[in-house]
Amino acid sequence: MNTSIGVLLADDEDLIRTGLRIIIESEPGLSVVGEAADGAAAVSLARSLRPDVVLMDVRMPAVDGIQATRALTAAASAPKVVVVTTFENDDYVYEALRAGASGFLLKRARADELVQAIRVVAAGESLLFPAAIRSLVAARGAARAVPGIGRLTAREGDVLRLMARGMSNAEIAAELVVGTETVKTHVGNVLTKLGARDRTQAVVAAYESGFVSPR
Repeated sequence: MNTSIGVLLADDEDLIRTGLRIIIESEPGLSVVGEAADGAAAVSLARSLRPDVVLMDVRMPAVDGIQATRALTAAASAPKVVVVTTFENDDYVYEALRAGASGFLLKRARADELVQAIRVVAAGESLLFPAAIRSLVAARGAARAVPGIGRLTAREGDVLRLMARGMSNAEIAAELVVGTETVKTHVGNVLTKLGARDRTQAVVAAYESGFVSPR
């Protein structure tokens, strides 16, 4: 059975795409399934090629990475999107996370960080760079009410707080002294109640609502 993680590259700079392709295709279990030079092409190719992960540049001509991320993540079977950016504490990155991105990666990141980011996001069982996401949201403070927060059980609230700390399902299970399958059930319930497509969206909602304090 082929377990390769398919990656789509979206960046308007040929040199950046070439560098990313070289790094990704040197890693076992990873492959580049396509390249796009703008957001519109990224959306079109993602729908036809069905990658597992899209590496999305934030700033591209015509359709930018935020618009493209929003269009991609609207679908139920959407790929995971990792936004690639020059600056960490950037309003573009924050808006991309709110648009549905599962995390972000700095263009100056090392090759091993790039590979880790792809694998973590594809697995979906832990948060990519939780401290960086916390700092990004903390800079903006509580921003909105999330009605689903009030529907969480006490245990689901505990799970959400541990998710915000970047813990994997196995780590949460050990912390709460329950089985991993029980944690998976709680995580699924949290996502459903918050209307979140993945852990990142749930954690951003938790921070923005004030349910979890970034500080």
